[in-house]
Amino acid sequence: MVGETLTARLLPHTLPIMDKLRKFITSSRFVGTVISVIAIAAIAFIYFYPDAAQGNQLRQHDMQQGTAIGQEAKLFHEATGETTRWTNSLFSGMPTFQISPSYPSDSLFSWLNTIFGLGLPNPANLLAMMMLGFFILLMAMKMRWYVALLGAIAYGFSSYFIIIIGAGHIWKFVVLAYIPPTIAGLILCYRGRLIAGAALTALFSMLQISNNHVQMSYYFLFVMVGLSLAFLAKAIKRHTLRKWCVATLVLAIAGALGVTANLPNLYNTYEYSRHTMRGGHSELNRGEASPSATDGLDRDYITQYSYGTAETLSLLIPDIKGGASNKPEKGQNNILSLSSLPKAKEMAASGELAPMESQYLDFISQYFGEPEGTNGPVYVGALVCALFLLGCVIVKGPLKWALLTLTILSILLALGRNCMWLTDLMIDYMPMYSRFRTVESILVIAEFTMPLLAAMTMQKTVTNRDKWHTWRKPFFWTFGITAAICLLAAVAPGMFGSAITDGDRQIDTILSQQLAAQGYDSAAIQSFSLSNPRIYNAVESLRHSMVKADALRSLLFLTAGGALLLLYFRRKLSAAPAVLACAALILADLYTVDKRYLDTQSFLPRQLAQEDPFPLTAADRTILADTAANYRVMDIPRFWQAAPSYRHKAIGGYHAAKLTRYQDIIDTHLANFLSGTQTDADWNVLNMLNARYIIDPNRSALFNPEAFGNAWLVDSLTFADGPDAEMAALSLIPVRTAAVADKAFAETLAPPTPTSPGDTIFETSYAPNRLTYHTSAAAPALAVFSEVYFPWGWHATVDGTPVDIARVNYILRAINIPAGQHTVEMWFDPTSLKTTTTAATTAIIIIYLLALAGIATAILRYNGKKDETGSMA
Repeated sequence: MVGETLTARLLPHTLPIMDKLRKFITSSRFVGTVISVIAIAAIAFIYFYPDAAQGNQLRQHDMQQGTAIGQEAKLFHEATGETTRWTNSLFSGMPTFQISPSYPSDSLFSWLNTIFGLGLPNPANLLAMMMLGFFILLMAMKMRWYVALLGAIAYGFSSYFIIIIGAGHIWKFVVLAYIPPTIAGLILCYRGRLIAGAALTALFSMLQISNNHVQMSYYFLFVMVGLSLAFLAKAIKRHTLRKWCVATLVLAIAGALGVTANLPNLYNTYEYSRHTMRGGHSELNRGEASPSATDGLDRDYITQYSYGTAETLSLLIPDIKGGASNKPEKGQNNILSLSSLPKAKEMAASGELAPMESQYLDFISQYFGEPEGTNGPVYVGALVCALFLLGCVIVKGPLKWALLTLTILSILLALGRNCMWLTDLMIDYMPMYSRFRTVESILVIAEFTMPLLAAMTMQKTVTNRDKWHTWRKPFFWTFGITAAICLLAAVAPGMFGSAITDGDRQIDTILSQQLAAQGYDSAAIQSFSLSNPRIYNAVESLRHSMVKADALRSLLFLTAGGALLLLYFRRKLSAAPAVLACAALILADLYTVDKRYLDTQSFLPRQLAQEDPFPLTAADRTILADTAANYRVMDIPRFWQAAPSYRHKAIGGYHAAKLTRYQDIIDTHLANFLSGTQTDADWNVLNMLNARYIIDPNRSALFNPEAFGNAWLVDSLTFADGPDAEMAALSLIPVRTAAVADKAFAETLAPPTPTSPGDTIFETSYAPNRLTYHTSAAAPALAVFSEVYFPWGWHATVDGTPVDIARVNYILRAINIPAGQHTVEMWFDPTSLKTTTTAATTAIIIIYLLALAGIATAILRYNGKKDETGSMA
């Protein structure tokens, strides 16, 4: 009876909700969304077919480096189930915060990556993520589903995104995939959908930040601020400033939730960065500051990868500067030389070039842009460029102006050293800008704003076709300007800069020197150089032919796209077929260009990909025969490479955020081994780092009997007045029996008594995050450990009693040891992990509740009517 009464009361409320849900699911907007998601999945899968289906893999350069430096932590986790926050695999030891960041709270949302990748095999899932994220943004902007699909294809297939998959910049890629739906939340909030907007912003900012590429998130803060200002201008005009303030507050709270959900990573990375090259300069006084110095990275380092002025036209013509200098193929990066071009082979076959002259082309890159080379250009598509320009005229409102301003700013900042006045302003006055290098990557903003405004243009034409008479002139002007640029490049490719670069001349000089060393006379040397007119003309002709071909190609796509739009405007085509035909055209354009940089030749068959990525060398076999648990290897020829870290605890390594003090040691002492000018002091530093093996320039493994071992007791301790004096002392004291410390540790370290003949200390167990030693000393002693000092996170006990860890010899740890026999333990366990994990877990739960509320409100407020733009509300 009670149950019947309760049912009777609930039924009237349940029926309207179910009716709304039924209408929502059967609406054309929902059906269109399903069709679009299926299309996105199919396109992504087809692009990587058959490799994704067969389980073939990309052995990307950056992923290989990550595999190498993370190998010790990975093996430790597999053996113990424990996650180590410290590794000794590179630079004699460093935290793993920027090597393999993984925290307990991550498991609460990491499963969403699989969902968002539509369950596709890797790397098709990545491409699907990129398109789906942009599709969500455009749907949040109330665009027709087929317009949103066009925009998703244009964004997802922008060449840079495909290129970074091939390079292995996966963290960067996933962040860029999650940024559009994060901005969708911003759009919804400013349009009054506070709950749904907050849910999207919090959820996707959480996912975005978790992928740990702060540079991309930082760049898109410019976009979010720009769009917020656009909505502010609209709010001022409409006298709705209060609503704008409320929306901004909601966004700030949502963003704070996304940040808090990643607090373990963000907090520990921030604290760690303060002690790295990314967080500041050396404490050493190296004389007058360099003109390129900043409060972060040096200007020269920041602008090392800058886009060329004429190279900006690659947005419209991909090979305006020759495309790429290399391409991933079967796990290797292969150089793309001019000799591989079909036309070069024709020249050789026809006798236009002699065999020796043809061979010269093997040394010359197809790319002739900036000197550092590239994996490929930033190409957004010819039709996208034209639609973007058209949108600059026909789309109205502050949002258009924000997108245009952001595009121009992105292009100018990407020029880096080629637009130094603006770069200097940003470095000197924009917080955090000096913390990031490779400024040309800020073009990701243009890769976002241009497809977005292009989609807005298509939406405008779909909902306002009757305004064609007012758009006729802008249409012909914008398509005419882009077509004229393409035609100009096809007719006179040399007007965009010389086809012969300074890099070519440097290669020319090196080849001439090598030939001279081999005994060739001057005539022979001149004939095998750019001084030979036939070679010079061949290089210029081949590069110009690439520009011409791509210029005509872009012109063809512009013509086809313009014709489709004309058919639509003249009512020969309806909206959906016209837009989908343009989407297909954009896909055909970008798809075929992207295949130049990442295709099936880039993949390794699954069975080969599963083989050892770093095959054993003869030196490796010699070293690994030594079963001692903890020693280091100085690999001179591969000092700056990641490969040695895969099997050994390396003195060198590869990482952009190494500890600043360790970089000081490299610059002062270890670099001398690389140049062959080492002194006794340099050997002492190498020995105190326990370099038991040295791989010489001939790649032979040499046993170093002078290495000090894991720990030793010293007879004396000197206190130095500051870092310069401490570093200088390393060249003066016998570090095997003496130590030097900064006077800041005077209260922590007690001066030792001279050691007795029977005094010993040796390591009894090793794990990357936990070390145990046995000591025996007749009197109180000072133990020095061949372990890198880090100012927080490491704990130590002597027989279970906590003791302080001090820093000696500029980078090593030291502990005072009482007389007698003792057990010393050291372990790395930052206390901040526990508190930040608790805060993150709480934030994640709130975000999920917010997401459920957002879904519920979206269904409940659905009324099945079309909004003012013609799409379903």
